Amino acid sequence: MRKPIVAVVGRPNVGKSTFFNKICGKRISIVDDSPGVTRDRIYADAEWVGHSFTLVDTGGLDERSEDIFQKDIKKQALIAINEADVIVFLVDGRVGVTPNDEEVAEILQKSKTPVVLVVNKLDNFDVEKTYEFYSLGLGEPYPLSVMQSKGLGDVLDAVVKNFKQDVDLDESKETKIAIVGRPNVGKSSLVNRLIGSERVVVSNIEGTTRDSVLVPFKYNKKDYALVDTAGLRRQRSVEKVSVEGYSVLRTMSAIDESDVSIIVVDGSQDMLSEQDVRVAGYVHEAGKPSVIVVNKWDIKSKSKPEYELMLKEALSFMSYFEVIFVSALTGTSTGQIMGVVEKVYENASKRITTGLLNELLHDAILNFEPPARSGRRAKIRYITQASTNPPTFVLFVNEPKLINFSYERYLENRFRERIDFSGTPIKFVLKGKGEE
Repeated sequence: MRKPIVAVVGRPNVGKSTFFNKICGKRISIVDDSPGVTRDRIYADAEWVGHSFTLVDTGGLDERSEDIFQKDIKKQALIAINEADVIVFLVDGRVGVTPNDEEVAEILQKSKTPVVLVVNKLDNFDVEKTYEFYSLGLGEPYPLSVMQSKGLGDVLDAVVKNFKQDVDLDESKETKIAIVGRPNVGKSSLVNRLIGSERVVVSNIEGTTRDSVLVPFKYNKKDYALVDTAGLRRQRSVEKVSVEGYSVLRTMSAIDESDVSIIVVDGSQDMLSEQDVRVAGYVHEAGKPSVIVVNKWDIKSKSKPEYELMLKEALSFMSYFEVIFVSALTGTSTGQIMGVVEKVYENASKRITTGLLNELLHDAILNFEPPARSGRRAKIRYITQASTNPPTFVLFVNEPKLINFSYERYLENRFRERIDFSGTPIKFVLKGKGEE
């Protein structure tokens, strides 16, 4: 059974993202004083007194806003309302009922989903301060001070009372796929094409996606979640304390927490940019299997062989890369992406028997002996696999310092010739005599 979905809605600046972060126990949504910071739906797992659920933060609803994204914000919020099992409607107790609150309430009144009305920013719980909110026609208003965590328990009790049934907490773990790349390469369009709907805000304005947006879906009867992330810019051009700065950190975190990364690049450009290479480098250093998706191939600048050669030169540190050429705009070849994602994830999850590993090692040593230094030659006694994702192998040697980078690369190439590790990095750990 799926977890219940709880959507947090309301006009801008009533404390939705702060409430969201408080419930989830960590800073997931961006919190900023400027209206319109949260644009897409942001998902996270939460739990209260044994009840597990998915909390969804949404953008502020404001019909009078001149923000060019307001139409998309409202669209995403309405989708969240339709998906939800319970809705938390946040209002500002200091300001009182506003015309904007009444407009949101009118939308919620038309929904059949249970609504918990929450009056936030009440430092002192004077019951009289909540009376006027009965006029919204959504039942009893619950007083709350998110900043003080005051009233939070009562609000959550009201939320879980509306759950129809408990969920099985032993449900299978979904495979997380981070969609990463520099700004304006078509990441959000690709997400929408893969899911088959306009699930995230799409715009050709750089920086439209600023939060990492989790999009659950199924493929081949397996549970996946796409993580549409903010475009990575050059680090020196981003103030770390800015909204965009938090987005870059969150993108890096999304890569670290993902199982697979899809690296999106712009096929209409003649060359990879410095940022493209840095994104790929971060995915490689994080040890994640990946697929390079060359988007905008409908307006390509090179032939496939020319582009592949350019990739090999620019990404020589990850020669194992898998690449697919697509157009998110027309849908060309996008149907092949998940098949390649499954392949690289399976390769990253492989376990090789110790017998086969030592057979491969023996053949490699016969072809090219380990290096020597100052009259001492390195001797590799045996090899075993320590872990997967990425496949990590332990080499037991007489003196680890005698094995240089070049010989490790040689062993990697020999292993890749015999075992399909395409799309995933593999790692070697050197251990000397007496090391466990």
